[in-house]
Amino acid sequence: MFIEGYTFVESLYMTVITVSTVGFGEVRPLSPLGMIFTSFLIVSSIGTFAYTISAITTYFVAGEYKNLFKTRQLEKRLEKLSGHVIVCGYGRVGEMACSELVDHNQEILVLETALDKINTSPEDERIVLVEGDATKDENLIRAGIHRAKAIITTLPHDADNLYVVLTARELNKNLVIISRASKTESCHKLRIAGATNVIMPDKVGGAHMASLVVNPDVIEFLDHIRIQGGSGINLEEIQFEDLPDNFRYKTLGELQQHNRFGINIIGYKAEGDYVINPGPETQILPKCKLFVLGNPDQIRLLNRILGIQTTV
Repeated sequence: MFIEGYTFVESLYMTVITVSTVGFGEVRPLSPLGMIFTSFLIVSSIGTFAYTISAITTYFVAGEYKNLFKTRQLEKRLEKLSGHVIVCGYGRVGEMACSELVDHNQEILVLETALDKINTSPEDERIVLVEGDATKDENLIRAGIHRAKAIITTLPHDADNLYVVLTARELNKNLVIISRASKTESCHKLRIAGATNVIMPDKVGGAHMASLVVNPDVIEFLDHIRIQGGSGINLEEIQFEDLPDNFRYKTLGELQQHNRFGINIIGYKAEGDYVINPGPETQILPKCKLFVLGNPDQIRLLNRILGIQTTV
């Protein structure tokens, strides 16, 4: 329009047939300046067209559209997560923690800084893998820490675990926080920061091995009575709220008289205090917990009648 004095329709028509390389004749003869402009328009059009084709081909051939689709699916799933367990770090300790949680039918979200370095990816659909640094607030928020029921931080450095504990406690006051520790002096700091429990894998493993030397039969028996998934589970905890109304506020002696499950009550917890092998006069009060022992069939029956999610 400015170079040749074409009308808007003529200019649009000439641009379209030039860019599309159709090459119909000019509506009017072009001046030398118009020819130079048209030449640049043709070259730039071919370059733009080639880049567009290349970008589209790369998008489909390289699988970028799949990555975009997976990202959108992941974000939708993260938005729906609630009552899940966040595991920070998928090393040896984190992988074992996930395995145990899967056995107990828990939904898990794993925060790992380098997913491509994981030797074995979890196959269970209840485990959601998210790449991100757990020490950053935005990643914990993205993992749904406000809706989570617990977080397990298994990072190799105590300083990182301390930072995660501090952030998690600030973001969710009611969260159960389990932290790994490598040094004994870190345990107290992690508890002050807000950790519910602190575990030292090396200390626990060493003590267990030593106990197998000193009291092998006792430890093997305790290992047999374990809280692990699968057919071997035979220990369960029952909260006051899980009991039927006619069982509440009764004594353990009265409860045992009506015990149609065949289980044995071996422990009692109230106000943070544990009682091993509680007596029949012990009363079942609000906020207390009962620890019961039985074979897998008895535990299944107990869970079914009380409406507890079974892990057997």
